[in-house]
Amino acid sequence: MSKYEFERSHRMHVVHDGPRQAPPLLLIHGSGASGASWSPMVAELAGHHHLIRVDLPGCGQSPPAPSHEVPDQAVRVAAVLDDLGLGPVPAVGHSSGGYVATALAEQRPDLVRSLVLISTGPSPDALLPQPFILRVLLGPPLGPLLWSRRSDAMIRRGLSATAARPVKVPDDMVAELRGTSYRTFRTVLRRNSAYIAERSVPERLAALQVPVMVIFGADDPRWEPSSAHQYDAVPNARVELLPGVGHLPMLEAPETTSKLLLGFTATGH
Repeated sequence: MSKYEFERSHRMHVVHDGPRQAPPLLLIHGSGASGASWSPMVAELAGHHHLIRVDLPGCGQSPPAPSHEVPDQAVRVAAVLDDLGLGPVPAVGHSSGGYVATALAEQRPDLVRSLVLISTGPSPDALLPQPFILRVLLGPPLGPLLWSRRSDAMIRRGLSATAARPVKVPDDMVAELRGTSYRTFRTVLRRNSAYIAERSVPERLAALQVPVMVIFGADDPRWEPSSAHQYDAVPNARVELLPGVGHLPMLEAPETTSKLLLGFTATGH
């Protein structure tokens, strides 16, 4: 495995892991996170793939963009793949990263070989009441004040509140989460909600000719776990529910999640 490299493309920080000659695999993080959220899975995945980890605008080491609309995010990711001369690739999205991956497939089916959605809420009615610490950090009046004063421990507690089991949060993930502004995070959340309110993810996927695998924690505290079965409406979609796992399969069950991913991509999707 080659040492990772990074570059900036279309104002986005892009990290490459694994040999460039290996089959490519695109990894898109969730709201306010960064490419570092995939860290526990990188060693396993990079043994088989050339990983392309993007930091979406305003997240991680990427500067904000004028628009955080989901389709606009997908346009930027498409431009990165075009610059690299890659496609079609399996596109993997965690949480709202699944919306960007879906929008990419909608806009540029030539770039997407298959889709893997991890903990991606299918529709607005599947959203659960959020953990208390997240409600405090994200809502008025305390949210804007606390956000800029978050300690590393508070960031870890916020992430851990979405897990169903104790997790080790990578240091680089904490450091990069610190760089996401309150305004960016709130804007991204609103734009994500608008995307699935306009049309649910299963409805969008059913209109596409692309293989799909959905991985969902059976104890996800952010999205109703049974809502994963809304994806059964997508022809040939494969739905995997992970027992005892919450919203962060990459941190809670990296080996199982990596194995599912590698098995899916090895079938030629």
